[in-house]
Amino acid sequence: MSGVGVAKVAQILDLCNFIPQMELKGHRIMIRDVNRPALQLSGYFEHFEQSRVQIIGTVEYTYLQQLDEKKKEAIYREFMAYDIPCVIFCRDLKPDEMFLKIAEESNLPVFGTKRSTSEFMAELIYCLSEQLAPCITIHGVLVDVYGEGLLIMGESGIGKSEAALELVRRGHRLVTDDVVEIRKINEHTLIGTSPDITRYFIELRGIGIIDVKTLFGVEGVKEKQQIDLVIKLEDWKKDNEYDRLGLEEEYTEFLGNKVVCHSLPIRAGRNLAVICEAAAVNHRQKKMGYNAAQELYRRVQENLTKKSDDEEDE
Repeated sequence: MSGVGVAKVAQILDLCNFIPQMELKGHRIMIRDVNRPALQLSGYFEHFEQSRVQIIGTVEYTYLQQLDEKKKEAIYREFMAYDIPCVIFCRDLKPDEMFLKIAEESNLPVFGTKRSTSEFMAELIYCLSEQLAPCITIHGVLVDVYGEGLLIMGESGIGKSEAALELVRRGHRLVTDDVVEIRKINEHTLIGTSPDITRYFIELRGIGIIDVKTLFGVEGVKEKQQIDLVIKLEDWKKDNEYDRLGLEEEYTEFLGNKVVCHSLPIRAGRNLAVICEAAAVNHRQKKMGYNAAQELYRRVQENLTKKSDDEEDE
């Protein structure tokens, strides 16, 4: 079954459960959109988006308080007859006893939060966008280097974990080793996380499993990170041609999103951690509008033009 569990969303957003005795295991949210059921609570149920999380704010709450008990019960029963994932009350509003009684009879989870309605809706939509995003799993290492999400890929045993360990030792943060879960949040954003079972662990051949969080402290790890740059490690081959200027960007694709990619040949004596740091800083510099390769090209062109003008003067 796809979707995300209601219990998981409640845990992430620290929601108060008004019906704690209800079993939440089978309740799942399938779409990220939310709905404020103002029209539905007034009796209009055409085009009702029942598959969305229903948000009750001050407007809906004060309207319900003005209804007489008989009409209120009729609205509650008609509203909860639909297959709704859950209902969330904002601004620390408390549902009345009748609402909770009918919700329990209808097996409808009811939660609450102290946050304002608009603020909470934005937070909920972002949370659902992340949890319901398309996801793939790849073999690699993800590290936060100077705020840039650096995804290191390559064949097994080529040195990805060793490079990540050296980066952590130099003050950067590990997100995940060996297995990277990549989620497409939108057309421009890919978020990488670790499976729960391997979070903050690194496998080093000849040593075994080490716990980065225990060895280096919480400042050496991070739960998730946007993927900004990919470095593919490959064995150095004498006959291969490697990019030495970087005038044209190369890309790799995940879930339809393109990410800048550098192929890095591995040879004895090359310090992978330093090269990864330089790649991350250079990528950050490009995003800020400065491209060292283009600057060199400009200087060369100016020099050639100057020489040509000098020759004409002679």
